[in-house]
Amino acid sequence: MQRWVCKERRESTRRLGAALSTILVACGLAWLSLTTGSPAGAQEPPAPAVIHYQYRVVASYPHDRRAFTQGLVYENGVLYESTGLYGQSALIRRDLQTGKALKTTRLARQHFGEGITIFGDKIIQLTWRNKIGFVYKKDTFTLLKEFEYPTEGWGITYDGKRLIYSDGTATLRFLDPNTLTETGRVEVRDQGRPVRDLNELEYINGMVFANVWPTDRVVVIDPKAGQVTGRLDMSALYPRPEDSEDVLNGIAWIPETGHLLLTGKLWPRIYEIEIVEQLPRSQR
Repeated sequence: MQRWVCKERRESTRRLGAALSTILVACGLAWLSLTTGSPAGAQEPPAPAVIHYQYRVVASYPHDRRAFTQGLVYENGVLYESTGLYGQSALIRRDLQTGKALKTTRLARQHFGEGITIFGDKIIQLTWRNKIGFVYKKDTFTLLKEFEYPTEGWGITYDGKRLIYSDGTATLRFLDPNTLTETGRVEVRDQGRPVRDLNELEYINGMVFANVWPTDRVVVIDPKAGQVTGRLDMSALYPRPEDSEDVLNGIAWIPETGHLLLTGKLWPRIYEIEIVEQLPRSQR
């Protein structure tokens, strides 16, 4: 009798423990659903297929071999370029056909020039480690103001509403173009993996094209989701020694033709290319 009572108590305890475990598991799954925003047991959606683009060179133009290119932007037949290196950094307006400098303003020796973009009648330029940016009048290069940001400055572009800048990490940051304050950010991932060293940027038809330093690779990014949707291997564009720092570092969009202008640090040429879409491997 006593053994039966003990067994009954053990069975009751076992059932109570099982019930509590079920409740705890259910609560845990509900908490996971609340914190992740996904139903319990739901999996992350698969990463989109990445397109490997092809290209063809349609033209090339002379480029100042002394220019340590950090930023490039095109507008109405004119090329604007930002160059780096301490004591050599500058903002330059160039004639695309000849490469001739039409106007130049030099940065103070303590500033290392980085990316540039056009916002209306202004040009916005970043510096590398000074955490200071400059706003110029586009036609005269008159300095209108300086602004600060909390990270390094690498590349910058304008999407029609926001400034988008890179800081050498996998993060793209969004700025209000009028107040120059941060309004958001997104982490860039390629098939689930962060893409670090995002450098010079160019906004093209809803996508951000970015150099990946120190390579001759360009990634195409959906800035809403942070997903890489395409890749371009530009290593054959200007062959160089593997240990050379003269890497691809300049992307400009020609809206009249839909072509890209590409150059690099200390490159002797600027290349105009046409992109040709190549299907993902899974769809070939």
